[in-house]
Amino acid sequence: MAINIGVDVGGTFTDFAVSMPTDGTHLYYKVPSTPEKPDRAIIRGLEDLLSSHSIEPSGVLRFSHGTTVGTNALIQRQVGKVAIITTRGFRDLIEIGRQTRPKVYDMHQDFPKPLVPRWLRYEVSERILADGRIHIPLDENEVKELGRILSLEKVDCVAICFLHSHAFPNHEQRAAEVLKSVMGDGVSIMTSSMVYPEFREYERFSTTVLNAALLTVMSAYLDRLTEEVKRIGLVADPMISQSGGGLMSATYSRQFPIRSALSGPAAGVIGASYRAVVAGERNIITLDIGGTSADVSLIANGQPSTVHARHLAGFPLRLPALDVSAVGAGGGSIAWIDRDELLKVGPESAGADPGPACYDRGGSVATVTDANVLLGRLPSEALLDGRMPIRADLAKNAIDSLSAQLNLSLEDTALGIVQVASAVIVKAMRAISVERGHDPSAFTLFAYGGAGPLHAMEVAKELGIKKVFIPPNPGILCAEGLLSSDLIADFVKPILCRFDESVIQNITLVWQDLNNQAVKWFQSEDVSDENRKTTWVADLRYEGQNFELSIPFEFDKFGKSEIEQLRSAFDEAHEVAYGYAQPNEYVELVNIKVKLSGVLAKPSLPKLAVSVDAKPISERKVCFQKGEWMETKVYRRLDLSRGQSLTGPAIIEQMDSIIVVFPGDIARVDDWGNLLVNIS
Repeated sequence: MAINIGVDVGGTFTDFAVSMPTDGTHLYYKVPSTPEKPDRAIIRGLEDLLSSHSIEPSGVLRFSHGTTVGTNALIQRQVGKVAIITTRGFRDLIEIGRQTRPKVYDMHQDFPKPLVPRWLRYEVSERILADGRIHIPLDENEVKELGRILSLEKVDCVAICFLHSHAFPNHEQRAAEVLKSVMGDGVSIMTSSMVYPEFREYERFSTTVLNAALLTVMSAYLDRLTEEVKRIGLVADPMISQSGGGLMSATYSRQFPIRSALSGPAAGVIGASYRAVVAGERNIITLDIGGTSADVSLIANGQPSTVHARHLAGFPLRLPALDVSAVGAGGGSIAWIDRDELLKVGPESAGADPGPACYDRGGSVATVTDANVLLGRLPSEALLDGRMPIRADLAKNAIDSLSAQLNLSLEDTALGIVQVASAVIVKAMRAISVERGHDPSAFTLFAYGGAGPLHAMEVAKELGIKKVFIPPNPGILCAEGLLSSDLIADFVKPILCRFDESVIQNITLVWQDLNNQAVKWFQSEDVSDENRKTTWVADLRYEGQNFELSIPFEFDKFGKSEIEQLRSAFDEAHEVAYGYAQPNEYVELVNIKVKLSGVLAKPSLPKLAVSVDAKPISERKVCFQKGEWMETKVYRRLDLSRGQSLTGPAIIEQMDSIIVVFPGDIARVDDWGNLLVNIS
């Protein structure tokens, strides 16, 4: 039996999705995370699944994993010891940066201290000019001497970052060879041209340092995880989720750990896009609310958008990543009172340990989850199908101390917590929609994550969205998205020049070089010809501009006609993005990029069988707005039949989430078991 398993590790819960293609069945499971050792929760959950469902471990064909190990290591600065070797005169580049403030109107906030202290930043004599001419040859004797010095420093990795090496990597490559001959195999040597060779030296240097800092952290984690999954009988090596929305092999992840740093939210977006397109929804705004944060993304015409510049733990990161924005408003987000005596929610979270007060694990401060328990929106007995007991009295005590400070009733304080959290989420969603020229009311809100369906209706009403889409297992969609992901890799070749007929020969050479790299990658990952997919883009900008637009193309040869097509497409894209075009201005070509996909088998989405409509399993009083407590029917999600409609108020409970249908709203189950809620 060919079994695929997806595991997503969150701050509060670790989620499992299992697909068994031979009989079309799916299994879903959830266990509390173990932040100090994430692999411990993974192994415990796998052992539970394998034993409770009599699954033969050797039958697991693919094991895909989304992890926040790299992100957490950078935030906590628990990373490897890294040294930098750079062009003479550029030792302090990663500290000087771009001489801008993190926030324009905050005079006190500063950038984080560099991961590499100044005494581990070294310079060598070398200089290649922007046109490729060698101004100063590489002094190999200096490199050898630095190798001897760094051997005594016992560094884990040396990052080599030279000026203009994105286009002319010869000096970097030779310096790496010399260092390796001196330092041996015990120390990793990494060049910036290996990681992602784009121009803008500050971002390129920063990305290389981040990758170098995570090498030992991720290698140790993957070694431990691989050993443990082998111990329980799995023969499949872990595949790791990437920030760009696909998978990479464990070997590739060990070499480029920075590519997994923002992988958890990306897997959810892939899963949401896959389910929505199958159900006929191509324009969606995703809302993923977990225990510590809310992640939002906009998908237009079925395609998630990609960005190439992000910040991670305060450091610039120049790598492809799905465009996901995060805010600190999750189920475990802590409610507190600021100096202005106003109620705030997040970004600090109670996490998995101790968790919200109602979990009875030692938490005592009020969280969003505690507020939902008090309002009756969450059950007052247990979550996770009874596996996690809930103490409503502890939730009441936590909110009581906050209400006394605010001089409000318990009900008003709990409503205030939920409304403030929703307002934070609405602000984030406006940033990715309204502020980019999109009307939210033209989109469907796709809600997932353990707490997404709890808040989706209020968020939708604030944004004027008329339909909310909730998948069958919203709390486990990130794990399910891993089952729908392909192997991916991104390659880039810089070619900064005026974009006209004079560059046809150069573009052809660059395309051929990238195509050769693509063939080698497909072969190294054992991707068959029929499962190979390539997506090409050219980064273009008007001469004098500082940022470029990525324009897709499909041709494999370049002539006058192809140049004109790309130029016309760029003008159109510029008008869409900025409201104007300049057809008579010169255009510059910055990069040629290719995204490679090794297409993997994906689980089918079975349709529900026709059955009788579900009856409510109980009733409880729920507060929907100030002074409005309503006797509300409670349904079990698994009991709902295909085509069944419910008119709110209603509560729909399932193992991984709770859905709140507000009075007057109509929820309908579609053919695939998705719940579509029309907002009144």
